[in-house]
Amino acid sequence: METSPKRIVLAYSGGLDTSVILKWLIETFNAEVIAFIADIGQGEELELARKKALNTGAVEAIVKDLKREFVQDFVYKAMRANAIYEGGYLLGTSIARPLIAKAQIEVYREAKADAVAHGATGKGNDQVRFELTYMAFEPQIRIIAPWRDPRWTLNSREKMIEYAEKNGIPVPASKSKPYSSDRNLLHISFEGGILEDPWIEPPEDMFVLSVDPTKAPDKPEYVEITFEKGYPVSVNGEILPPEELLAYLNELGGKHGIGRVDIVENRFVGMKSRGVYETPGGTILYTAHRAVESITMDREVMLLRDQLSPKIAQLIYNGFWFSPEMEALIKFVDESQKNVTGTARLKLYKGSCIVVGRKAEKSLYNPQISTFEDDKGIYNQADATGFIRLNALRLRVRKQAGFFDE
Repeated sequence: METSPKRIVLAYSGGLDTSVILKWLIETFNAEVIAFIADIGQGEELELARKKALNTGAVEAIVKDLKREFVQDFVYKAMRANAIYEGGYLLGTSIARPLIAKAQIEVYREAKADAVAHGATGKGNDQVRFELTYMAFEPQIRIIAPWRDPRWTLNSREKMIEYAEKNGIPVPASKSKPYSSDRNLLHISFEGGILEDPWIEPPEDMFVLSVDPTKAPDKPEYVEITFEKGYPVSVNGEILPPEELLAYLNELGGKHGIGRVDIVENRFVGMKSRGVYETPGGTILYTAHRAVESITMDREVMLLRDQLSPKIAQLIYNGFWFSPEMEALIKFVDESQKNVTGTARLKLYKGSCIVVGRKAEKSLYNPQISTFEDDKGIYNQADATGFIRLNALRLRVRKQAGFFDE
């Protein structure tokens, strides 16, 4: 018979769900609970969350500033891979979960705890992302997932609010928020509630990071972003640390209504889910990065990387950040980015992010070869005759053999 854990590290946000779970863990297991709060740029007063955890019964509440690590080692790596899930989602939540879980394991080790816990439901992707990461670092770790525990009876928002009020846990002012949201430095996501009908347009007052594109400034704004080996290093010539660079682009992109996405995606557990996302800074970075790649990256290397991008996005989405296949793919991406150094100029206007210029000291774009004017004999146009005939050889043979019917 498995012994009851005595010291549990909970991934804690300060919201209703994890606050209720904190109290439930104490009551159910008669255990000490340490609340771990990851600062990944969610824009909330984390000191209030820390105090709330202690007031709810946590023996300790630990806040770790992970913003730089989040952007440098997770957001930027996904961007360099051009990882976009199902053509639209820039993976804001997916990228954050493995970092939170990794840091939670560090707290687990430091505190000499005997279990970890999270607040993810049994329907979503986050439970997988958290737990795959836990087990990658601690193969025999004990994981408590209340939403999958048969003793958990608080399976609705109404029941959790009732439990919270009974136990003196502060409840959000709006008890009937018509959707749920999750925020970090890369994005904010919205799902559930009124958004579960994929035909219903999201209400305008829902959005946090961006203005309505139709109400964005009537004058376009230009921005220049410089990359070194695929990593963003400066905006308009000013070198910025990763977390400040992304925060600045979020503000700039949000001002122009950039980065809104409304998609129905395929969750790892098998169901379809509608998600609405705001990713202003990330949208700008992905666009600028691609522009610099266009003049610095070899054609065949780019093709290979682009073929791998959907797989990398799928691995991130499904929670396999710390997997051997991900390690191998990221090594290829690192190699592909060695020469991606240059600057992109973008025009931001009413929800659009348009590339209007790109330059690099070591550019593969040679205007003397590409020109439609006199190329001074650098390119011999007659060479194309043999090139075309050789490429057409199999097509000609196919027709001559009678395999091609018009």
